Amino acid sequence: MAAYDLHATDENLVCTACGTQFPITDRARLPSCRICDDPRQFTPPTGQAFVTMADVRRDYRNIWHPATGGDERLTSIASEPKLAIGQRAILVRTPSGNILWDCLTLLDEETLTRIRELGGLQAIVISHPHYYSSHTEWAEAFGCPVYLRSEDREWTVQQSPRQVFWEGNDVQTVLGKDSNALAIRLGGHFPGSQVLLFDDHLLIADTLVTTPAGLGSWATDALGQPRERPPGMNSFAFMWSIPNMIPLSGDEVFAMWAILKHHNFTSTHGAFVGVDVVDPKIKQRVLESMQIQTQYAGWTGQDAWKTV
Repeated sequence: MAAYDLHATDENLVCTACGTQFPITDRARLPSCRICDDPRQFTPPTGQAFVTMADVRRDYRNIWHPATGGDERLTSIASEPKLAIGQRAILVRTPSGNILWDCLTLLDEETLTRIRELGGLQAIVISHPHYYSSHTEWAEAFGCPVYLRSEDREWTVQQSPRQVFWEGNDVQTVLGKDSNALAIRLGGHFPGSQVLLFDDHLLIADTLVTTPAGLGSWATDALGQPRERPPGMNSFAFMWSIPNMIPLSGDEVFAMWAILKHHNFTSTHGAFVGVDVVDPKIKQRVLESMQIQTQYAGWTGQDAWKTV
């Protein structure tokens, strides 16, 4: 097999709105991005546009943000200035090797070198198609599999023998049981939307959308006196489209809980740098958020929560 060549993809086109890399170099063959033409996504007011991977490598760099949520085994990586959606990837250092949770468009020499110094990647797990970015290139560079759910296969614009489209059960062990890492399909945002559970950390991307109230603090009042979090505050929203503000139905939200309730966690780590919530009661806050959303949506199955 030929050695990986970072610059072999320099002329590949990249959508400026979502960051998806296409295996196409001729702009005449790519009038639009199928990811952004889906009702979950959008193109900006300036319209559809593409740049090359060489442009991305010239104009952006990946910045490392250590200790995501206070655990040194989790490191956030994000491109600056903001590139497309602006999501982060999280490097998860497990006992069985490194996992990259979600993916970035930019892969450059600096990023390659730094990750290789930390032991490379043994697996990549991506939450949903909006973050597929240039995952086939990352997988090739590090010689590792990339785990995607089979329900979302239609959204891949590149094919690679390193793609693993897992299906069937809603839980997949990543790198063996000693890694303490589980990919969990919850669905919702996309049929195959997944989260990654590592020890007590739940990496959620925007399968669960962390809200301002979820990040807010009510530990003290303006006078410095202790207080309790007010009732009725949500911490998460559950959306079919995040940018277009289309919520999931009550049935879909309840189906997500039917899977997630079997797993315990004490922190959540959302799609962007700084969107981390550490709270021993965070699982209860997920449940309460689901109940709040379905209540205000007028879900006719609201009584089902009484059986939880």
